[in-house]
Amino acid sequence: MASRQSEGTVFERDRDLPIPVAAEAGWDATDVRAVDTIRVLAADAVQKVGNGHPGTAMSLAPLAYLLFQRVMRHDPADDQWLGRDRFVLSCGHSSLTLYIQLYLSGYGLELSDLEAYRTWGSATPGHPEHRHTRGVEITTGPLGQGLASAVGMAMGARRERGLLDPDAAPGSSPFDHHVYVIASDGDIMEGVTSEASSLAGHQRLGNLVVFYDSNRISIEDDTNVSFSEDVAARYAAYGWHVQTVDWIRTGEYVEDVDALLAAVGAAQQETDRPSLIVLRTVIGWPAPTKQGTGKAHGSALGDEEVAATKKVLGFDPGRDFVVEDAVLERARAVRDRGREEHARWEKGFAAWRAANPDNDRLLSRLRDQEFPKGWADAIPEFPADEKGMATRKASGKVLTALAGVLPELWGGSADLAGSNNTTMEGEPSFLPPEHQTDMWKGGPYGRTLHFGIREHAMGSILNGIALQSLTRPYGGTFLTFSDYMRPAVRLAALMKLPTIYVWTHDSIGLGEDGPTHQPVEHLAALRAIPGLDVVRPADANETAVCWQTVLEHRDRPAALILTRQNLPVLDRGPDGGFAPARDAARGGYVLADRGPGAEPDVILVATGSEVQIALEACGLLAAEGRTVRVVSMPCREWFAAQDQAYQDEVLPPAVRARVSVEAAVGQGWREIVGDAGRIVSLEHFGASADYKRIYQEFGITPEAVAEAARRSADDTGRPPRPGGVQHTSAPAGGGTADGG
Repeated sequence: MASRQSEGTVFERDRDLPIPVAAEAGWDATDVRAVDTIRVLAADAVQKVGNGHPGTAMSLAPLAYLLFQRVMRHDPADDQWLGRDRFVLSCGHSSLTLYIQLYLSGYGLELSDLEAYRTWGSATPGHPEHRHTRGVEITTGPLGQGLASAVGMAMGARRERGLLDPDAAPGSSPFDHHVYVIASDGDIMEGVTSEASSLAGHQRLGNLVVFYDSNRISIEDDTNVSFSEDVAARYAAYGWHVQTVDWIRTGEYVEDVDALLAAVGAAQQETDRPSLIVLRTVIGWPAPTKQGTGKAHGSALGDEEVAATKKVLGFDPGRDFVVEDAVLERARAVRDRGREEHARWEKGFAAWRAANPDNDRLLSRLRDQEFPKGWADAIPEFPADEKGMATRKASGKVLTALAGVLPELWGGSADLAGSNNTTMEGEPSFLPPEHQTDMWKGGPYGRTLHFGIREHAMGSILNGIALQSLTRPYGGTFLTFSDYMRPAVRLAALMKLPTIYVWTHDSIGLGEDGPTHQPVEHLAALRAIPGLDVVRPADANETAVCWQTVLEHRDRPAALILTRQNLPVLDRGPDGGFAPARDAARGGYVLADRGPGAEPDVILVATGSEVQIALEACGLLAAEGRTVRVVSMPCREWFAAQDQAYQDEVLPPAVRARVSVEAAVGQGWREIVGDAGRIVSLEHFGASADYKRIYQEFGITPEAVAEAARRSADDTGRPPRPGGVQHTSAPAGGGTADGG
């Protein structure tokens, strides 16, 4: 290895340090120097800021360099190129593994960005963030989420191919690409990856390649204290193509890049199964005293160890963030290769466009995120019906109606298709032909998704599909199981993904299944997630309007919260007395004004199934001579986005007598009802019984709402009470809600 000289001192790579075996990869001394530069940059960046994860970025330097320089199809000049391979760093704590490649490859990061690692305003935050740093495909950090979402990316890619180029031979379509993932021991331990990997094997996702960095170190040091399973055998049992590349097999640590490249080649040829490449490494290599330890995993190595590492690699211990011109020139050559590969792809793409004009028009619409003209005309309008319809059923009818006009819309449920009403009637299932059943027919390009009982993975997979950016996914389960999905939902909000959740059985209204299945705190918990629209429509026509509104919002996720029980379909015609359902798109609107006065004496605000209870309470109060306004508020987030004039029109500030009604905890409603208002809610778990009996026993009734309104009206004559009347919930065994 060539020596380096600075101010009279010669620095040479330790001759006892094995050089990577990379003849087939075409590496020469400059490539080896580039890989060693990656190691010292990782050590320098963490050392400068004083915190972070240097070890994995150091030991995975050969893999990362190989992927970006030789394996992946990508163009640093166009990080949105449709034909690019996707890269997912599931072990997001090792963000330097990605950042250094983005710098070396010419994606726009500079050396100064690496020096600003994990500091305010930098392009190199502690974990990769989608939309923040150019070239980052997905926000990762919570372990397991990246790998699980990558399954969704692979599924989304297959669906896109089915929409646009279904008859092309494998590997010949401009829409064929791979999803490459680097995962750590922690990713593999997380339960969400077990769920997603099981489904990936079942779906035979041959476009997915996962590198499992098996270094057997976590923050608590040796993973043997908690983890001893045979991961390769587990993934083989899932139906994956599994290979192992062991850089420790000889007893000496030798980075056999050629063996790794051969494994990648075999994985690329395996089109019927996802691939797992188990890569056995030593974390922090070649740090002299901290390699292979937990200290190299999650903290700065220390000045002495960084200096010693530089010395053994032939770098000047007295200089930081050094990238030699020859190294940068060699690495940046990937821009030329990417440009050439992009140009070759464009030729194939142009041929496809010429041969497929209809699909080309569809692709243009999808890329521009436009809807076809008149698409909303397909959304059904439901006739008034006192007997009514469950909003979950109305949702299903909307989905079926949209199937023919929005081919990009697809989804399913976590084994609850019949309960969630998430199946578009007549649409085939998305699955390998051998997995068809008597009930579910389909193929690899189908539309109906079957996630199995894997709610956590479903949330992550939906994110991955949304990140493919051309299709619009939805997934359903019971609202109480949204807890299983919460980490993925939070990431969807953080990434501003237009993922759609269909959560049914939304309250104690599901009845006999009892408190384990009856959501109580979930609405408040979901509303606490910034950037998530929580949408709870009051009848079938509100459901239709809410679906349209959700689809028109492309910059954040939404949760449709739907009932099991029937709700009256309100008469919104000229003689019905109820406002048009289209106003639901504003999040809150005046559904009805009743009584003798021009201005309301009291306002009742409700969501979902409790709107009907508010309407009945309105009748009781109007019979007493009070003027009552009923406000349906299907989405607090949409209402808050309206201008203040509209909000004041719906909720006049002068009207302090207010009651909110929702069969869930009352947290968050004080800001709507104000200090004199009352909150009719449920501050305890449910029970197993007929839903009508449960509502009666727990005091969520028209009579209880009317009484809460009277008390609120009485309070308006008293001085303001900061914080309002404190809640005095009915006991779980029965009684009435005080509403405070």
